[in-house]
Order: sequence, then C-alpha cells, then structure tokens
Amino acid sequence: MTKAIRIHETGGPEKLKWEDVPVGKPKDGEVRLRQTAVGLNFIDVYQRTGLYPIKDLPAVIGMEAAGVIEEVGSGVKDFKKGDRVAYTMGLGAYAQERVMGTNRLVTLPNGIDDKTAASMMLKGMTAYYLLHRTYKVKKGDTILVYAAAGGVGLILCQWAKHIGATVIGCVGSEAKAKLAKANGCDHTILYRTEKVSERIKALTGGRGVPVVYDGVGKASFNESLDSLAPFGLLATFGNASGPVDPFSPNILAQKGSLYLTRTTLATHTATRELMMECANSLFDVVKKGKVKIAINQTYPLAETAKAHRDLEARNTTGSTVLMP
Repeated sequence: MTKAIRIHETGGPEKLKWEDVPVGKPKDGEVRLRQTAVGLNFIDVYQRTGLYPIKDLPAVIGMEAAGVIEEVGSGVKDFKKGDRVAYTMGLGAYAQERVMGTNRLVTLPNGIDDKTAASMMLKGMTAYYLLHRTYKVKKGDTILVYAAAGGVGLILCQWAKHIGATVIGCVGSEAKAKLAKANGCDHTILYRTEKVSERIKALTGGRGVPVVYDGVGKASFNESLDSLAPFGLLATFGNASGPVDPFSPNILAQKGSLYLTRTTLATHTATRELMMECANSLFDVVKKGKVKIAINQTYPLAETAKAHRDLEARNTTGSTVLMP
C-alpha cells in the first residue's frame, strides 16, 4: 500500500482524498516508482472538476512527477533499478509510489534535480511545442503571452527572449508584472485595469502581434483575437477561466483572416520521438541557464486540496511542487 490523493467523484477541492491505495508489482514493460516530487498543473483541476473526464473512478489524478525506480518488470530494457526519472501526461501522479509503463519515462540528466524536473516537465514541454512547433518564434518577433507570471508563462517568456523575441506579458497584478519582467517580458499588461488589445496596438504601432499564446480560455478569447495582426495565430492551450464559448468561424475572417489552433501536450508527445525532442530541448536550455525554473510554492502531497484552491484563486506564481 501507499498513500495517494484520489477522487471518488468530480467536484471541488474537497473531493481530493488522502488515502491508502494498493501499489502492486510491475508487469511486463512496467516499473515501480518511488516518487520524490509531484508537479501541480491546471489539467489536474480540469480532471478533478470533470471538464476532462476520467473514465474510471475512484482514480488517483495528477499528470507529472519525478522519482527513483525501485523495481523493474520483465521486458524493460532502457531503465534499471535506481534510475532517476521523470514523466508527464501519465495519470496517477498524486502518489508516494506507483507502477507505470516506461513509455512516458525520461531519464533525468545530471544537473536537473527531482523537484525541478517535477515542476517543469509538463510546463516546459508545453512551452517548447508552442514556441517551436505551433508558431515558430524567430528573432525580431513580438509575441503576447497570457498568464506571464504562471508556470508555463515564466518559461515561455524566458525561452522566447532567448530566441530573440520581444515579449509582451499579460498579468493580474503589479507584483506579477515585476516577476514577469524579471523573466524576459519587455512589456506587461495589467488585464484587470487595462484593455489588452488597445495596449497591444499601442505597443505595436497599431498592427498587432503575429501570435498570442493563451492558456486562459473563455475570459480572454475575444481580446486575444483583437490583439492579432492580419494573418495572426491564436494558440489557445488551456482553460483556466473555462472553455471558450462556441463561435462562428466567420469571426476569423472579419478580424483579419486569422488562424486559430487548440493545442494539447498529449498530441505533441504522442510518440517517443516527439516526446524526447521536447524533453531534450527543455533539458538543454535549463542546464545552460537560458531558462530558470521558478518553484515558488511547495505543499505536502497530503495538502493537495489547498494547493488546488490557491492555484484556482490565482494565488500562485511560477511552478508548484507537491512533496510525497
């Protein structure tokens, strides 16, 4: 048995239960992992509330962690007992120990500690595909990043600045604006008191930006579209304020022949090749110090409900780690 956070039904943070769950022995192609650090992400909230349905309940939720392999099942060739590993997009992360297949595991290189790995895999790999696949940011581009002081946002801003882009970050407070500027933002917009699209037009000589990275969703959708230059791309990759309402595609024509994509890390890591490209690029920029991972909150895994409340209330910045 091990301790884990499990939901028996969807709902608020109070549905997260700290309880004993069986671990079991690893089968063919599986390992037993002792987890040393667990990441917190908005996708966990979506699963808890039922926005992203989980087929079988009760279930241990959570999608990202780091740890040490304690036992190896038959048929495992690329991993051994004692290896330090991390993963993302592997449901069941909110546990002290777990058994899982090796298809999502990545060996951690020297120079990347467990807490850093657990806090950056999902967010950092998301930043990679957004910047290098969804819209290939190049030197001289001006981009808009929503939630610039959040976990994905801080990584996005630093990485884009490293590429040579001018970064405009949308934030909710002066304190978050200061944090975003310290992590690569050239300009910040306080969305609670400023109209985002008007500030974007003022900062870009009336043209708008070629790409908007928007993890907020419903509340920011229209302003994101209005911030784009003609032929611009809105990359919506999260639903922090709820899913975007249905709309007519004609609006994209009216606002400048715009492009819209709804991306997900699941697709961008669907094959081992795609996943390792993301992971290796992330490890490279972090080890070189080009992107620094800010772990600004740490909670005991048993107190995950509090972590969820703080995340949903926008009381967190950077990354959050849950300690088993």
